[in-house]
Amino acid sequence: MPLAHPFDDDKLKEECGIFGVVGVADAANFVALGLHALQHRGQEAGGIVVHDAEHGFNSARRMGYVRDNFTSAELLQTLPGNIGIGHVRYSTAGNKGQTAIRDVQPFFGEFSMGGAAIAHNGNLTNAAALRRDLIDRGAIFQSSSDSECIIHLMARSMGRNIPDRMEEALRKAEGAFSVVAMTRTKLMGVRDPLGVRPLVLGKIGDGWALSSETCALDIIGAEFVREIEPGEMVVISAKDGVQSHFPFRRQEPRFCIFEQVYFSRPDSILSGRSVYETRRQIGVELAREAPVEADLVCPVPDSGTPAAIGFSHESGIPYGMGIIRNQYMGRTFIEPTDAIRNMGVRLKLNVNRALIAGKRIILVDDSVVRGTTTRKIKDMLLDAGAAEVHFRIASPPTAWPCFYGVDTPQREKLIAATMTEDEMREHLGVDSLRFISLDGLYRAAGHAEGRNNACPQFCDACFSGEYPIKPTDMIAKGFELKS
Repeated sequence: MPLAHPFDDDKLKEECGIFGVVGVADAANFVALGLHALQHRGQEAGGIVVHDAEHGFNSARRMGYVRDNFTSAELLQTLPGNIGIGHVRYSTAGNKGQTAIRDVQPFFGEFSMGGAAIAHNGNLTNAAALRRDLIDRGAIFQSSSDSECIIHLMARSMGRNIPDRMEEALRKAEGAFSVVAMTRTKLMGVRDPLGVRPLVLGKIGDGWALSSETCALDIIGAEFVREIEPGEMVVISAKDGVQSHFPFRRQEPRFCIFEQVYFSRPDSILSGRSVYETRRQIGVELAREAPVEADLVCPVPDSGTPAAIGFSHESGIPYGMGIIRNQYMGRTFIEPTDAIRNMGVRLKLNVNRALIAGKRIILVDDSVVRGTTTRKIKDMLLDAGAAEVHFRIASPPTAWPCFYGVDTPQREKLIAATMTEDEMREHLGVDSLRFISLDGLYRAAGHAEGRNNACPQFCDACFSGEYPIKPTDMIAKGFELKS
């Protein structure tokens, strides 16, 4: 599971994680456990909103990890009720990397027919235009998050009830969104028409749960029922169960393929497939596409591990843990002074010298973004006596930014946007460098025929530059689409 730390700016940051339950006693406890399982999706902050008939709506929002904030009995006692939703955040819109408590979801609004809270995973590509229009009409924003636009749109809706208002609000939104929301008695879930971001439904006793990933259902003992379909809206209550309808025009789905490569936990199920098995199969495809003579296959832990196992199995080259992760390296480990920063990835990763010395090493990683960490890891292997270093990357070159809920550097900072594969190999100083092909990635994800170029089965904009949803705000700022 990928973990954030203050010295690694060479990974795409996870978006957010959302979770909700209805019809269970002490809902806040279940939400806290679900958020803990989704911690890999957002590590800057988290929040929980619940409702209780006697005490009304209550909320708690905190900076930092779930384990450091939402495990205290004293706090959870202030969050009574049998319905609740939660959110873990990494800032993808708003003040990136500078989360303020006012930006932490879920957001709450009081409407004429009662209160509602909402948590959003994704990114609205027309949020700037929506915000300008709402402010011109008198809206007062409390955060820098694009998700707050949904609350203001709901407030201006003439819908008869809160689900109707949320539906009308989301019709005006463009981009990627998986949403969980709640009223006093109802839990709601919605996915955008392309289903870019994940959302699943679970059953726990007489109650129900919504989650970004199935791994969070496992932790609370819920039974995975199904995925919420692209463009579907479900309204769930303890009394009436799950009611479903499709408020958006049906489209061919374009689920984010990087969820398969990196974002989701390997023990989750996506589109009916084990994430672990998909990543292992990526390694198999890599070994077929880019074989090389070597003595040892090593992962960059932990995100490269399943692909390295698949590469080793297909190639017949032994697998070994040539790099060891310091499992206790947290975001708040130490104030990152210049002297500490110069240690780079050594604070997080250490080379297993006895295994590496004198060997030709195939190093398998999930992606290369800026290339800074890749160079440092290569230097560490050579310092440990590696005879050769060959990199195999379990995704195609990341050459385009994502605008659908992922914190991606500007395009000119992506190494694959400015260099060919050979130029990257020279720049990184490795003996060979190969990325899996886009077709190979699709085959590993269960599409034996590869990518359907006329109608791709996934959103792969970060690799192909083909954006299935027009990035309206970024185009207005001068971003140039692929010709």
